Amino acid sequence: MTTNATNEKDAEARPFDASEFLKTLPRLPGVYRYFDAQGNLLYVGKARDLKRRVSSYFQKTLAPRTEMMVGLIARAEITVVNSEAEALILESNLIKSQSPRFNILFRDDKSYPYLKFSAGDFPRLSYFRGALDKKQTFFGPFPNATAAKEALNVVQKVFQIRVCENSVFNNRSRPCLLHQISRCSGPCCNCISQEEYAESVRLSKEFLRGESAEIQKTLQQKMERYAEKLEFEKAAAVRDQLAAISNVTQMQTMTATPDFNVDIIAAVIEGGQICVNLAMVRGGQHLGDRSIFPKFSKDTELPSVDEVIEAFVAQHYLEMDVPPVVLANVEENGDTISELLNALSPRTVYFARKPQGIRKKWLDLATMNARISLGRKLSEESHQVGRIEALTEALGLQFDREDYSNFKVECFDISHSSGEATQASCVVFANNKMDSSQYRRFNIHDVTPGDDYAAMRQVLTRRYSRVARGEAKLPTIVLVDGGRGQVSMACEVFDELGLDKNAIVGVAKGEGRKVGLEELIFADPDKLPLKLGKESAALMLIAQIRDEAHRFAITGMRAKRAKARNYSKIEDLEGVGPKRRKKLLAHFGSLKALSNASEEDIASVEGISHSIAKQIYSQLHG
Repeated sequence: MTTNATNEKDAEARPFDASEFLKTLPRLPGVYRYFDAQGNLLYVGKARDLKRRVSSYFQKTLAPRTEMMVGLIARAEITVVNSEAEALILESNLIKSQSPRFNILFRDDKSYPYLKFSAGDFPRLSYFRGALDKKQTFFGPFPNATAAKEALNVVQKVFQIRVCENSVFNNRSRPCLLHQISRCSGPCCNCISQEEYAESVRLSKEFLRGESAEIQKTLQQKMERYAEKLEFEKAAAVRDQLAAISNVTQMQTMTATPDFNVDIIAAVIEGGQICVNLAMVRGGQHLGDRSIFPKFSKDTELPSVDEVIEAFVAQHYLEMDVPPVVLANVEENGDTISELLNALSPRTVYFARKPQGIRKKWLDLATMNARISLGRKLSEESHQVGRIEALTEALGLQFDREDYSNFKVECFDISHSSGEATQASCVVFANNKMDSSQYRRFNIHDVTPGDDYAAMRQVLTRRYSRVARGEAKLPTIVLVDGGRGQVSMACEVFDELGLDKNAIVGVAKGEGRKVGLEELIFADPDKLPLKLGKESAALMLIAQIRDEAHRFAITGMRAKRAKARNYSKIEDLEGVGPKRRKKLLAHFGSLKALSNASEEDIASVEGISHSIAKQIYSQLHG
């Protein structure tokens, strides 16, 4: 049930009447939303008792940040739900989807990594990011990619689980190099029985759950059995496994503790910035940590540590399982955090804000890591701001330091392989950093292969037609990788679209294509090219953006070229139509795997007879 406090049409005409609104509020759980006079969402909050919680905003004594927000309220809405837990879920979903000005937003572009065991007789172990499903077994999440890949490396080394793609596994005729260096047990070539491999998978799963003591006991017994049977080579292999597990356990285990699964959350606020450090302990092993920098309104007073941690808990644990123990450097709001955690977990969660003993050391360490990460970020931003300042001065742009968050550069590059697989890239520098979420690639169509000018015309027209229609804003600088010819082409496009071509800047390679000798070419033909010099901070920023555009374009072009070549070669095979082509690619995964397959392997594909398999094989190897 949703209720509007004021009519939206009348919101600008008259001030918000808090007293009338409060009279209508029920004493039920729900979510409340505040809007300004223009209809912009200011804040989203949840409450166990809507009347009590919302009334607290209209008392005489308020924190400066809250007082500023209340002064902007022109309209309010509430949504009543069944429980506080349901209110929490709705609140977090609204915050993530609508980004209210006064809420703290923990939006992380990267998902958490996992390790995945595939289904089948010989499961594959792999690094994984994305949505989880019930058909396969997942372990994690890990706080960062390094922690996940280190765990994968240990499991591969100790238990020799295969990591190859199914298309490779299904078409091996002899063991690969990983088997020769004792990193894989070679199930592809029957070097290990299905029962023995299943046992290795079972032990590796126990290891990832943190059950090292049980594994060591099992392996000890296994080694002794081999020794009794005088199978000393097998006993030695098990001994090496035991030694590897022992080394890992000694390095990773934080301390002997009953707290096998613990999250440690530490928030630090310094220099007008916020950092939250999340450290994870699973199965008594410290998996590592992750530093997160939330978004918040920079034109208001900074939130408190308690507000930051409450926002993190509410948003983070909607998508992640809550461990049995959570520690955080909360100052006063411990009861609220504890209620949130228990509302989000099916089991009781123990929360501590002032832990003792080893837990205190963990929290102190997480706080220190948050402070170090924040210091590094502030230092990097300071360097980046210096580069922006140097570039704006060199180009004669009027920008105050406070406005640098509005400074935006879009850079374009064209990439192809002798005219094949032409692609254009657009990378974006915004908010004092390269913003990969705004990167775009453009497939170029209907131009003469190798005609970079026509390709640049097409991509600029497609990119800035929305600006011409008023659907987007023109960036501060439009950077094109090229000299006078590319700049002239860009100017023609901007003239046709009715845009300000003074935003266009070309980057021409210097004499001998040496780094540091680049020239900046301007839209005004009477303006001489600008050489910034090797030591110029402005050139460092230009080079960073230009090189990123080049990298992004090349990786896209190579992927497109490989796909086109694979498809075209399979498409040229006689006797292979669209349906058979689809089945071959689905079975083998790639042209390379198909080329490595025998006639018998090809004939095993549904719809491929022995005669057609022989024909395909001879064409691929003729």
